[in-house]
Amino acid sequence: MAEATTTTKTTRKKQRRSVPAGQLHIQATFNNTIITFTDKKGNVLAASSAGACGFRGSKKGTAYAAQIASEKASENVQSLHGMKAVDVFVKGVGLGRDAAIRALGAFDITVESIKDVTGVPHGGVRPKKARRV
Repeated sequence: MAEATTTTKTTRKKQRRSVPAGQLHIQATFNNTIITFTDKKGNVLAASSAGACGFRGSKKGTAYAAQIASEKASENVQSLHGMKAVDVFVKGVGLGRDAAIRALGAFDITVESIKDVTGVPHGGVRPKKARRV
C-alpha cells in the first residue's frame, strides 16, 4: 500500500526594495561594454551587457551596443527599484564610455558624479631577459 504524500514547495518572492540613489558601473573594453547598477554599498541590482542584448562579434564593442545595454539595465532598475540618481564609475577605454551615460537621459536618472576608475599600470611588466650572444 503506497501512501500519497504531497510536497509543497515554498518559494519566496524576490523583495523589491526601493533604492532611490545608487551607483552605475560601466566597464568599457574594446570587445564589450558591461553596465551594472548597484546600491551605495555595491550590491548588484541590475546588470546588462552588449553581448546580453544580442550583439555578437565586433559589434559588441560599438557605442550603439553600449547605449542599448545601458537602456535595458536602466529600464530594469527603474521599474524594479525606482532609482532616480546615480554616481557613475567608468572603467576602460572602449567606445561605449560616453554612450552608456548619455542613454540615462531618456529614463530621468540624474547623474550626480562621474569618476574614471580605469586602472593605471605602475612599474609595468617584467622586462625581457638580456640577450646572450
